[in-house]
Amino acid sequence: MVAKIKSGKSLIGALNYNENKVKQGKAKLIAAVKYFKDPNDLSFNDKLFRLTDLASMNQRAKTNTVHISLNFPTGENLADDKLNDIVKDYLAGVGFMTQPYLVYRHEDAGHPHCHIVTTNIKRDGGRISLHYLGQNESEKTRKAIEIKYGLVKAEDQQKLKPNLKADISAAEYGKAETKRAITNILGFVVRAYKFTSVAELNAVLGQYNIQADRGSKDSRMYARAGLVYWILDKQGSKIGVPIKASAIYGKPTLKTLEEKFKLNIALRKPFKEGLIQILDGILVKPLIKHDFQKFLREKGVQCVLRQNDEGRVYGVTFIDQKNKVVFNGSDLGKAYSANQLSTQLLPDPVKSKTQHANEVQTGNEFSHTSIGDEFLDVLFAPERENMAALNKFKKKKRKGLNL
Repeated sequence: MVAKIKSGKSLIGALNYNENKVKQGKAKLIAAVKYFKDPNDLSFNDKLFRLTDLASMNQRAKTNTVHISLNFPTGENLADDKLNDIVKDYLAGVGFMTQPYLVYRHEDAGHPHCHIVTTNIKRDGGRISLHYLGQNESEKTRKAIEIKYGLVKAEDQQKLKPNLKADISAAEYGKAETKRAITNILGFVVRAYKFTSVAELNAVLGQYNIQADRGSKDSRMYARAGLVYWILDKQGSKIGVPIKASAIYGKPTLKTLEEKFKLNIALRKPFKEGLIQILDGILVKPLIKHDFQKFLREKGVQCVLRQNDEGRVYGVTFIDQKNKVVFNGSDLGKAYSANQLSTQLLPDPVKSKTQHANEVQTGNEFSHTSIGDEFLDVLFAPERENMAALNKFKKKKRKGLNL
């Protein structure tokens, strides 16, 4: 279980957030403790005034709102009664056992979680201290609750994340809510895969019919470093309405992803040589492009070839599905770049229109993963140069400081 505590000075803001989720069908009120009516009989004002009445007991307090979320890993489905018991024990552990509070169960993310709205102002006007609350009392209480209820420990959740793929399937427009479908897939991909650019991320997301989109280079969104996510149809075309990155749980914005790019550059290095060995073993003899991709799939590697109308390869991305790492061909070495492979690989035999239609209909398991990769070489080259310069600068700085 992971607990997140936010404090502020707007009870109506915290309440509105949860009530809007209820109106959208993405949340439900499952408890109203120390209220004078049953939860289903409470109006918005009933919910708000119970908390603001207490908050008014201390006019000097700058903080009177506490908004807590308790988060559980995918698969840990808890009944409302059990969830309420956990909330009760948690609030008692952090010193809020005397306070009225509202509990909302949310269904708008890829994992079970609930939100708690309360106030830290007591009936006598005193304040419940929030200083180091998350670091001290919350951590102790969280660990005790995990043991009592047999929950997955927060420290173990990271170990479980790579195994979540069994629960992830490709998005299908109209089958599930767009935002929820994108959130589930994106949450898994961002956690599990090591990619170093938006285009590399799209190579993976394409497996699940999702695309990250920065907009055209002359667009306002691109200039402001904006990012949206689309669902793709079977032909790889955008469908429906895009979802802003900032509106998705975990906020996978361009700024957030760029921090992950830097980290992934180092994290994927140990897997580079292994991938090169696989490629060398397959490239010992001339192959047509189709067979090259087929033999790689048998080794657990997806190869995304980008070709022009004449069949010439101008871009290539490799996805090591076993180790969840993504490499642009040129990052592995000149021998694996698009230009070199285009001279080594033989063109596929010309297929009839009927054969081509049948292949599209039956579907190559990786055929749609090239969505969004056309600009990979253009995007990645300056990013790689910038990172090399940044690392060189950091080394010089450390040396100067005798670190």
